[in-house]
Amino acid sequence: MPGSTRDRRSFPAVQLPAQDGGSPTEVTLIAQLGIGAGDALVSDAGQRQRHHPAFIDALDEPSARLGGMHLQHGDASSLYSFTVGAGGHPFHRHAGPRMFTAIAGSAGAELRFATASDAQLAAGPGAFARTLRRVRIPPDCLFTVRFGGGTWHQFASNHPAHPALFALSCHSDELAGRMSEQTRAQVERNAADIPSLTEVLPESYWPSCTSLAAAPLLQLSLQAAPPSVCAHLCARTRALLGPLRRIPMRPLRGFVERATPAYPIHSRPAPTDGLLTTALPHSHYQDLTTLCLEPSQVLHRSASALLADVLEGFLRNPPSGVGQLMALRNRLVAPLRLRTSPLGCPVSSLLSTDRSRLFAGRFPVLDSHIDTQDNDAEVLLGADDRHLRFRSSVRVQRHRDGHVEISLGSRVQTLNAFGGMYMALIDAGHRHYVAPALLRRAVEHALAPELANLEDPAAHPAHC
Repeated sequence: MPGSTRDRRSFPAVQLPAQDGGSPTEVTLIAQLGIGAGDALVSDAGQRQRHHPAFIDALDEPSARLGGMHLQHGDASSLYSFTVGAGGHPFHRHAGPRMFTAIAGSAGAELRFATASDAQLAAGPGAFARTLRRVRIPPDCLFTVRFGGGTWHQFASNHPAHPALFALSCHSDELAGRMSEQTRAQVERNAADIPSLTEVLPESYWPSCTSLAAAPLLQLSLQAAPPSVCAHLCARTRALLGPLRRIPMRPLRGFVERATPAYPIHSRPAPTDGLLTTALPHSHYQDLTTLCLEPSQVLHRSASALLADVLEGFLRNPPSGVGQLMALRNRLVAPLRLRTSPLGCPVSSLLSTDRSRLFAGRFPVLDSHIDTQDNDAEVLLGADDRHLRFRSSVRVQRHRDGHVEISLGSRVQTLNAFGGMYMALIDAGHRHYVAPALLRRAVEHALAPELANLEDPAAHPAHC
């Protein structure tokens, strides 16, 4: 016999009151995804979670801590991901409050909550079943859940052939609630995980299948009421197509890419001052690429400090296209026993093992200059090869109006006919692509060096 149905235009939601003045349990449906999208998302996210360095598989709830506490900043929150498979997981509770956003699989999920206290459980085995409530989530849905510490809960799929859900869970205060001294010490070390923060319901209190089926049930849905023919057909279709969408069509991959801002790049005549003017006086090729920054873009107070970060940018943030060209060039010239380098030629000597002269204590250079006000800093790079000699200048100049000009200039002296032919082949590509790309990416790094390790979670550990 169908129960009563409430129709609303906003997010369908339920709130289950807690006993003894505790926080209520809130479940809210947010959106309906495409047919079979739930299974596909749970499968994809579950595989990615399995490759996370903090992945742990325990209590039938594979999980990973995506972000730990930052107590030095007064932030005791943590972020976790977790999945619940077709078989569900045991009833359990946590000391602190929980809130998470989840995607249900293509058969939907059933969320079960009980608010029985320890005293009630001790008074009789039926106390747990009397406080048990169920909330059914439809297939392929985005939903949110929030409940207080100490709330017993269990999640399961509506069909054994489909996963229940994938969720992102925010622990707003990892230190909240009553926990053992051992667990609290682990939390304070910022070494907690979901299993260590979980207390499983003793098996003697587990409800029977009959008790589960008899527990009050609330069904949420979008577009069609749960008991309708339309809702039934929709659920059947999603359950049939969900497994098909779980079939991987492409290998599991993920990318982190820094999009280089469109810094204005200009090609200038050869400089009339600086270190490059006296380098290779008999050069045959020369160029100068400049990039100008607004005063508001630069936090560095000295030209030399900015120059050091630009040099680091050449090493840590090279353009992939230039790297591919260098790899091709290295293969082509290897039989000729020419000098090779993975770094773009103008700045390749930054990889030199010669440490006789260093700029900023770590960059090998041929020469360097910093003016007395530290508004003009320059280094000279370069190397000699069998077919040519080249020198490169990297320079930072702070102008009186606050603008900062960063330049990359080169001079090349060919030593034989092959050197002349080599330069004729690469000169246009060097001027119009290689030098501008190298300079843009180096400046990009210099202005935000903290972004260099964004793709490496180990480079940004959580702090206590």
